[in-house]
Amino acid sequence: MKNIEKCSLLLFIAFSFFISAQKLNSDIGDKILKVENSLSPSVISGSDKVPSYNILDRMKQFHVKGVSIAVINNYKIEWIKGYGYADEEEGRKVDVNTLFQAASISKTINSLGFMKLVQLGSIDLDKDINTYLKSWKFPYDSISKHKIITSRNLLSHSAGLGVSGFMGYERNGPIPDIVQVLDGISPANSKSVRSIKAPGLEFDYSGGGTVVSQLILTDTSGKSYEEFMKKEVFEPLQMTHSTYSLKNDTLNIASGYYSDGKKVKGKYHLYPEYSAAGLWTTPEDLAKYMIECQLALKGKSEKVLAQKYMEKRFTPVVNYNESKVALGVFHRYKNGVYYFNHNGGNEGFTCASYGSLDKGYGVVVMTNTNNQEFMLEICNSVARVYDWDRFFVPRFTK
Repeated sequence: MKNIEKCSLLLFIAFSFFISAQKLNSDIGDKILKVENSLSPSVISGSDKVPSYNILDRMKQFHVKGVSIAVINNYKIEWIKGYGYADEEEGRKVDVNTLFQAASISKTINSLGFMKLVQLGSIDLDKDINTYLKSWKFPYDSISKHKIITSRNLLSHSAGLGVSGFMGYERNGPIPDIVQVLDGISPANSKSVRSIKAPGLEFDYSGGGTVVSQLILTDTSGKSYEEFMKKEVFEPLQMTHSTYSLKNDTLNIASGYYSDGKKVKGKYHLYPEYSAAGLWTTPEDLAKYMIECQLALKGKSEKVLAQKYMEKRFTPVVNYNESKVALGVFHRYKNGVYYFNHNGGNEGFTCASYGSLDKGYGVVVMTNTNNQEFMLEICNSVARVYDWDRFFVPRFTK
């Protein structure tokens, strides 16, 4: 009799769990459907009503080939979903494991790895960068006004350096090494990374400065960039789909497309400037990074950085319009509330990431098309459906 009662209790618990799981899946499914049908720009012209566009319709309108989305809720990844094509001509569809170029979101991941060396005591954020550069030295000149450039300057875009971004390289052509990139020497296709003003004065977005931090990281750690980042960042965070080098086309990777729908020659460009633009990853992996930031700031996780060093990383250094710039992290001002953010754009790719600083929610959107408007409409839709604090406050114009 006791065995029958025990079995009945277990069956009741299992059935209750099944019903709860079904309801949870149904609730999430409803939210996904709402997100898919609530896309809207932030600025609405010619109307006093907020539009609600369908994601597939907007993809056709904007010539977007593929998109992948990860939504964070209550410090967990609530759902991930892909749409469209990783490569339209090949008939390869986007799935949750499709790799996209993270473009400038690479910079925020770079800063996490760099701060690991700061936490280990290998780097002082406020010392002259030439203290740590071994394979190359920064050539100070009169423009720097005899002020030193620090790692804090590099990571916050306040070093007064030029070269905002990089064009990448066709896959079948010569690829420069990092010193050639920094000195602007062929086959590099960008200018040399040099001072354009004195450091510490104001915000000047510089991918070139981020590449200098890449060299500091490798010179200090004695490891290749990919080896260091894999061990100190990707493995602890279980970012299993993240890489800086593609061996061949057998991987599940997206091809890049322009805003007119044409494919990038050779499918995509290569970026030896790993720290600034070279990361291949998925929204799921970037969401794992964002959750770790949120938890570490609360002192509830330290898979990469302890709370003290994550707080240092998030401490603003310089202002940019209404937003603030920390170490590889932007505090993006949204109608009276700050969200931590980094967006990106490479040849044929755009991406965005926004996260709450203290409430455990966020979104990552990655596309294989040069169209920022579509990408931000998805972020607005997630904010509308999940009722984020003042993220989406539409502005109407005539």
